[in-house]
Amino acid sequence: MKVNVYSKEGEVTGDIELPAIFNEEYRPDIIKRAVISSQTARIQPWGNDPHAGKRTTAESWGSGRGSAMVPRIKNGSRTAFIPLAVGGRQAHPVRSEKNHHEKINIKERRFAIRSAVAATTNKDLIEKRGHKTGDIKNFPIVVEDDICSVKSTKETREIFKNLGVYDDIKRSKEGKRIRAGRGKTRGRKYKKPKGPLLVVGEDHGIKLGARNHAGVDVVCVENLNAELLAPGTHPGRLTIFTKSAIEKLGGLFQ
Repeated sequence: MKVNVYSKEGEVTGDIELPAIFNEEYRPDIIKRAVISSQTARIQPWGNDPHAGKRTTAESWGSGRGSAMVPRIKNGSRTAFIPLAVGGRQAHPVRSEKNHHEKINIKERRFAIRSAVAATTNKDLIEKRGHKTGDIKNFPIVVEDDICSVKSTKETREIFKNLGVYDDIKRSKEGKRIRAGRGKTRGRKYKKPKGPLLVVGEDHGIKLGARNHAGVDVVCVENLNAELLAPGTHPGRLTIFTKSAIEKLGGLFQ
């Protein structure tokens, strides 16, 4: 399958043959497993102190006293140690030795990346994710390599407008909202939609130019992963590839 190659001005400068990876079978189940594996690998082990609530000399009075045989402090009748006591231990505490990481086989992970790359050509999946595609006809979007050296936000804004993806960036900016739940007090108060993904062959400063745009991620093609291609386990992210990234992609993730 051939797609057009665009310049920074949004003009067609030629075409390119997409490698076989873009014809991979679509497997949302495998993609979901790969994304969850990537997310759970970052979970930091956490657990309660094993001796919390147990640092007491409380003992039961035994039977024959007409009261419950629970541990009580020495100089009084207040209960201690047991889960229902004030200051007592937890019944089922969080344990730091628990393993949260969902492992995935290497071949399975590579297949998930190939499948997620192929999903970037499906307009229905892209729009189902909520991306605004506007008048874009061909997916994925392929641009010339000179975009890799753009270092200013102003220039990248014009490029994104010329390529027709700036409406999706505005959607990401306007969709910022306050998270529900306790996460508001834990350093993750806001949530915002993901915008376009820019995949480059080499980074000559484009990360500096694109990082100020809401929802935009920039990644070198060798570091591509399922979580970037399918945020939240949902494949079909609006993706822009450079010409060199397309050429390198043919020999990767086999």
